[in-house]
Amino acid sequence: MKELLLILVPLAGAALAAAWPNNRTRPWLLPAVCAGHVGLSFWLLVAPPAVAPNAWFAFDPLARAVLPAVSLLFLVCGAYGVAYLRLRSERPNRVFVASLLAVLGLISAGHMARHLGLLWIATEGVTLAAVPLLHFNGTPRAFEATWKYLLVGGTGIALSLLGSFCLGYASLHGGGGGDLTFSALTAQGLHLSQPWVKTAWVLLLIGYGTKMGLAPMHTWKPDAYGEAPGIVGAILAGGVTTVAFTAILRVRGVVTAAGLGPIADRTLLAIGLFSMLVAALMLLGTRDFKRMLAYSSVEHMGILCIGAALGRAGLWAALFHVWSNCLTKGSLFMSAGNLRRAAGGRTMDEVRGMAVLAPRSAALFVAGMFAVTACPPFGPFFSELRIVRAAFETGHSGAMALFLFCLLLAFFGLTRLVFAIVDGRPRQAARAVRRQFPETLGIILPPLVLLGFSLWLGLHPPEVLQNAWTAVADQFIPLP
Repeated sequence: MKELLLILVPLAGAALAAAWPNNRTRPWLLPAVCAGHVGLSFWLLVAPPAVAPNAWFAFDPLARAVLPAVSLLFLVCGAYGVAYLRLRSERPNRVFVASLLAVLGLISAGHMARHLGLLWIATEGVTLAAVPLLHFNGTPRAFEATWKYLLVGGTGIALSLLGSFCLGYASLHGGGGGDLTFSALTAQGLHLSQPWVKTAWVLLLIGYGTKMGLAPMHTWKPDAYGEAPGIVGAILAGGVTTVAFTAILRVRGVVTAAGLGPIADRTLLAIGLFSMLVAALMLLGTRDFKRMLAYSSVEHMGILCIGAALGRAGLWAALFHVWSNCLTKGSLFMSAGNLRRAAGGRTMDEVRGMAVLAPRSAALFVAGMFAVTACPPFGPFFSELRIVRAAFETGHSGAMALFLFCLLLAFFGLTRLVFAIVDGRPRQAARAVRRQFPETLGIILPPLVLLGFSLWLGLHPPEVLQNAWTAVADQFIPLP
């Protein structure tokens, strides 16, 4: 049961942070607790434990394939958080540190949850624990964004609860005994009531799709990502959304066992392409570089859904993309946060000349932009290339034409905004802020490390990760 430490250690760290008396030393709990979490998660990645068939929590193949990426992101964000909270010494950090560690524990619970009800509880817990992080800046716009996050996210969670009830009733209607573990639901297979399974799939896809930020349920993302600190945006985009994605994959496994796999694939493909199209169009018009990252996240959540709809090879590529997007988006959000504080603004009307004001952060931001737009040799290029290959192998050439067109539009939108704020002559107001914002090693090294991992993942993905992704493909789409 050592995998339960992945849940208990961060929650215990959150309780310790809440009781810690010193505002200056409390942030060091972030890298300390996250380092323990990373050590345990990578140990279990290399030597996965046996999984009991009816276990409610387990480090099963899906958790093994995704959770170490989230753990690594939290460790680097935790190291960044020490320097960030030192810069924000005017604000108390007790709630911030405790909430961040609580989010890590609840994300771990969500990834390892093999029970439909516990999965919903963990996802709801992540939603609530993230609220203080969004409101950390304490501005009216942050308050508005927090309420939008709660209202839209709460609606999604309510729909996913209703979908969970429908899936449970599909089991009872088919003669089941009320066991809501995914292994039991999958074992019932064709005995599940198909009308109720279809209803459950729609509700759960919309509910957990809201947490992912799929269009048209993405409306909370631009405000939340735009107003939250960069470290929080990195956690939301690279960590919180992955819980919802793994939830959709687990539910999709039940739907496939019920004989409705083609319906699930078509809906995933449709909503993924729609999300990419909406995000690409919004990227062409936005002038706020932090909201830009929100629309980029919508695009990449669509890419995950498209990959999951394209059979074994597509699912493998989607899991590859979880890692590459997690690492790259984390680097982008942290460097964007640096630019925001260095410039004292966040739109292309207010910010320019960042190559002069914050040259290291600007260089990281440009490199991250090229990485997230699938430029080689970074990880997203190779994961998206595998998705394209899987699409052509499964006869989805028309969908891939739209996929590539959306990627091209997103590239134009991102480069338009990034180079507008990096080039040019700095404004006089930004020069005044410059004296208050030194680019220290503590805020430059973490995004650089994540970008380095993304590069390494693209050039040479470790064999242990490839085996983990293959194990998930074997679990959900066995070879004939």
